[in-house]
Amino acid sequence: MSVSVRVPTILRTYTKGESEVSVDGATLSEVLDSLDASFPGIKGRIVDEQGELRRFVNVYVGSEDVRFAEGLGTATADGAQISVIPAVAGG
Repeated sequence: MSVSVRVPTILRTYTKGESEVSVDGATLSEVLDSLDASFPGIKGRIVDEQGELRRFVNVYVGSEDVRFAEGLGTATADGAQISVIPAVAGG
């Protein structure tokens, strides 16, 4: 299943400046594996060493925050829009 992944500015060095890329996968985990196969190193910026989403990275499948769904097991239908959004902090 082909999905579209919106890439935040900070990670576009991995995608050669592309703001949106298409990859395959039936779950978010498969999508991230496919993304990393096409753009080596990007998955490590989204997922930590334990294989969990990094604390300060939010991922949405459509309009659904995957932390409130099935996490990395969240289903990604054909044509789904996935957004990777780094958290913004400041004071």
